[in-house]
Amino acid sequence: MKAADWWQANRSKAPQAFEEAIENAFDLLSFQPNVGVKVSGTRLTGVRRLHLIPIHYYFYYRVSDSGVEILSLWHTSRGSQPKL
Repeated sequence: MKAADWWQANRSKAPQAFEEAIENAFDLLSFQPNVGVKVSGTRLTGVRRLHLIPIHYYFYYRVSDSGVEILSLWHTSRGSQPKL
């Protein structure tokens, strides 16, 4: 994953922060899948967003009968949201 590679190469003071934030998000979503904020303005239904505060990324995802589907990992500085 490009974002993880960039983090590892450029964040020497917290090289594990990216991986830890992603793992924590997966753990949270496995227990509380509807924790994220509902997102409007998407073509897909049921899209939610979870803010990964330590690394300044958003997980865009949705919950289905088969589990949680990660749709996008999006940096908060991008200003807009991904086209989903």
